[in-house]
Amino acid sequence: MSQIHVSTTINGDATEFLCEPDETLLDALRDRLGLTGSKEGCGTGDCGACSVTVNGRLVCSCLMLAAEAEDAEVTTIEGMAEGEALHPLQRKFIEHAALQCGICTPGILVAAKALLEQNPAPTETEARYWLAGNLCRCTGYDKIIRAVMDAAAEMRGEMRRAS
Repeated sequence: MSQIHVSTTINGDATEFLCEPDETLLDALRDRLGLTGSKEGCGTGDCGACSVTVNGRLVCSCLMLAAEAEDAEVTTIEGMAEGEALHPLQRKFIEHAALQCGICTPGILVAAKALLEQNPAPTETEARYWLAGNLCRCTGYDKIIRAVMDAAAEMRGEMRRAS
């Protein structure tokens, strides 16, 4: 099979790469572009560890072909911080100890960011529903939800009392 040339934007940077016709976006990100933040947890779209946004839409990169990223805007976990400054979600995950082994964390952070971009003031129920596609085998979800809710409040300029 001949490789496909893909021109896309990843984390704000114009990017070009060659991929196989059946290669997933996850594999291209990790193996061709060295963006190893997105993880393969299941390979079937059931765990959310590989979550990225494509044109603002949350997707499992293990289910999307790399060639489908042509002319798209892809954002991965590597595009979340601004230089050395962590995104509020990243800071709150650290503050609330909302991570353990780290396999699921990038996907959850990307998903939570997508949530807050669509709904800056989610209820706890809305946050839990939105993140239901992201599985964590190490921690309970309470710390994750507290971190998301705290980050949302901070991003809205509100002070949130520690839970």
